[in-house]
Amino acid sequence: MHGEGISYAYGFWSLVAVNVALFAFFILSFLTPLRKREWRSMGATLAFFVALFTEMYGFPLTIYILTSVLGSRYPALNPFSHASGHLWLVLFGGGPAMMTVIHLISNGIVLIGFMIMWKGWKLIHGAKGGLVTEGPYAYVRHPQYSGLFLVMVGMLIQWPTIITALMFPVLIFVYYRLSKREESEMITLFGEEYKNYIGKTPMFIPRLGEKA
Repeated sequence: MHGEGISYAYGFWSLVAVNVALFAFFILSFLTPLRKREWRSMGATLAFFVALFTEMYGFPLTIYILTSVLGSRYPALNPFSHASGHLWLVLFGGGPAMMTVIHLISNGIVLIGFMIMWKGWKLIHGAKGGLVTEGPYAYVRHPQYSGLFLVMVGMLIQWPTIITALMFPVLIFVYYRLSKREESEMITLFGEEYKNYIGKTPMFIPRLGEKA
């Protein structure tokens, strides 16, 4: 499906497997599912990263779709080189400097996301069943999910694809529903204390300028 002499920088399924395994390890470490509904949400999350790294290293479905729709109007001369998989570079005509900036921003967001997940996990396990309202929990009620969303946003910036862009809002809704069910259980456990916490603390996105 690609012309003679055109380099094809995909089909590296070992890289797909390694990257999916690495992200799955960290995510499962900080968000270990215990119940069936949590496993369903985690399954959808892992599907996001499988789709992402499949297009990054395995099979560039988004590139095939765009080149099929745009034909000769597609801005990259060699759409199946790995650099052309960076849609921001292709669409905006950036070079190595822009690629470096994209990676710095996206990797920074991913790192912040994992740090928030780790901090939330550490506080929850240290509380031994008690209510946690300090640290990242002073800013949002579900910082581990907020951290996960940041990881996804970082990867969407680094390597946007049609499938992952469509999956992202679905995953936010999935975790919103999961969070509401978890909060109902927390109200049963902690009563008015947790209701007051809900009243003053956002679910996923902290209020700008708010102090802990």
